[in-house]
Amino acid sequence: MYYEIKVKVEVDDGNRTKNITEYYLAKSVSITDAETIINEHFKDVKLTFEVVSIKLTNIIEVLNIGERA
Repeated sequence: MYYEIKVKVEVDDGNRTKNITEYYLAKSVSITDAETIINEHFKDVKLTFEVVSIKLTNIIEVLNIGERA
């Protein structure tokens, strides 16, 4: 199962701090597991972040065929 994870990230552009929204896709067995995956992803990142939502997607498979010319 694939979960869409919506994350609010606080970034500093030098003059001010602003919030941006990023979306991640995680292959996971549950919402709890997806949250663990995203927290692990951000553990070494020096940004303030908040998981806004996690929802199950209709995606059944991600095809990775490499870069195309």
